[in-house]
Amino acid sequence: MEMKNFDQLVSTVKGMTEKRVVAVAAAADAHVIESVLEAKAEGIAQPILVGDAGQIKEILRNMGQNPSDFDIEDAPGTPADAAVKAVELIKAGQANFLMKGMIETTDLLRPVVKKENNLRTGRTMSHLSFNKFDTYHKVIVNTDGGMCTYPDLQKKKEIIINAAETLRTLGYEEPKVACLACKETPDEKMPETMDARALQEMSERGELGKTVVVGPLSYDIAMSKEIAATKKFQSPYVEDFDVLLQPNIHAANIMGKCWIVNCHATMAGIVVGAKVPIVLTSRGSSAEEKYLSIALAGMVAALTK
Repeated sequence: MEMKNFDQLVSTVKGMTEKRVVAVAAAADAHVIESVLEAKAEGIAQPILVGDAGQIKEILRNMGQNPSDFDIEDAPGTPADAAVKAVELIKAGQANFLMKGMIETTDLLRPVVKKENNLRTGRTMSHLSFNKFDTYHKVIVNTDGGMCTYPDLQKKKEIIINAAETLRTLGYEEPKVACLACKETPDEKMPETMDARALQEMSERGELGKTVVVGPLSYDIAMSKEIAATKKFQSPYVEDFDVLLQPNIHAANIMGKCWIVNCHATMAGIVVGAKVPIVLTSRGSSAEEKYLSIALAGMVAALTK
């Protein structure tokens, strides 16, 4: 089942009975708590707020909430201490996904990758940005704008596997991935185009599971049948891709922010590749983006066996 919009996601999550508990690391932030309040009220997920308990309670009171109605884990030290505590809750089975609060990403992920916490899978961790804007007929995933800086061919393969496995978990039968570059033919002077063609060939050999990969191709061709026809590019997947694999973190990050700022896109972002999904949004993300990211991570966590 392809995701047509975020209303579909939220409706599906509300109807689920599986456990969805999020450990929010460094939760003493009004934006973060606002998104968590909505998720709790809508039955999306139950939060455990980890951080300075006094500050968290003060924020809740200022929002007209009774702190005793919330599960608060006191971690009065640094945000990094809150991350350690949040990961302990995951490890103990008290929560089944993690959320970034007011904390640097490196501090959040440090306890996640520690071997003794048993949250690594041996795979690369990558960021998936789910986006919906009016000029595309369904939700489209942009990757990787948050984790892998300059992925080589092997890393790109793992990013595709992460994206495809996540989409299959969500009900997609055969995710369709476009490997973006500035041209449609491999060129040894442009390593991105060579990687894209190599990934397509891996897909054709069945190395990426039930996943279609096409590349290299430019963004306009991937997203428009009319432009593809004008440029005489033939593929049955044009204007129907589920995932755009970007050549590096800069391309993915810039494209995602262009969609949000200029196309008024709605976005939800998670990190996958660990044993639990991680809600990871930028400092400039709205409460709505955080709320939708909680819904997305909650659904992935609930459906992951």
